[in-house]
Amino acid sequence: MTHSGSTLYHRVLLKMSGEALMGDRGFGHDPAVLRRLADEVHGVHALGVHQCLVIGGGNMLRGSAAAATGIERVTADNMGMLATVINALAVQSVIESGGLPTRVMSAIPMTSVCEPYIRRRAIRHMEKGRVVILAGGTGNPFFTTDTAAALRASELACDVILKGTQVDGVYSADPKRHPDAHRYDRLSYLQVLADDLKVMDASAISLARESRIPIIVFSLHTEGAYGQVMQGHGPYTIITEKQDEAA
Repeated sequence: MTHSGSTLYHRVLLKMSGEALMGDRGFGHDPAVLRRLADEVHGVHALGVHQCLVIGGGNMLRGSAAAATGIERVTADNMGMLATVINALAVQSVIESGGLPTRVMSAIPMTSVCEPYIRRRAIRHMEKGRVVILAGGTGNPFFTTDTAAALRASELACDVILKGTQVDGVYSADPKRHPDAHRYDRLSYLQVLADDLKVMDASAISLARESRIPIIVFSLHTEGAYGQVMQGHGPYTIITEKQDEAA
């Protein structure tokens, strides 16, 4: 693991859902949430960390939901991947308004609005201090943005996948419905799969395991949590090959 200043990680992939951008709204983007996310990204950038982001599209359109309305599944998934591009452009604009350069790279080529995803170019952007926002999922139907995050983290030699959620780690049950649910400090990939813990989908967990990339689950809604986790502080759950493996 490469250290950068006082941080534990040199290159990270932040995965968050599109729904996280809605705030209390039922659709679209909450400007306050976008601004807070941008501030968090700026703070981690100041630590000298290479960052890439993968954002879902559920606040705009979810492919599985569209398919349930009768739209053909491949078409529905393509619509969902386009929704991630909308989110990526919104996040790019807010981050850059604070002076931090970014690049949106899409697995679905649309050169009039963003760059196509090219692995070596993405790495070069990060080396130049730019935040890379990876859109368009994997570019293929039937794969979630969780799987896209694990794939890109593997391709780009990221030290860790950071899954920003609404709670401060992985619980044995939904803590909002079950106040007595147990929060895990550490888990193994196999336990996540065996217990069907709703962290990321099974293909994403399996790919992270194969690539030996730890997954950290934390609350993206807690101010400063992103930067704290980068330095090993604050509540979070870390998923590695062994439950007792050190972070």
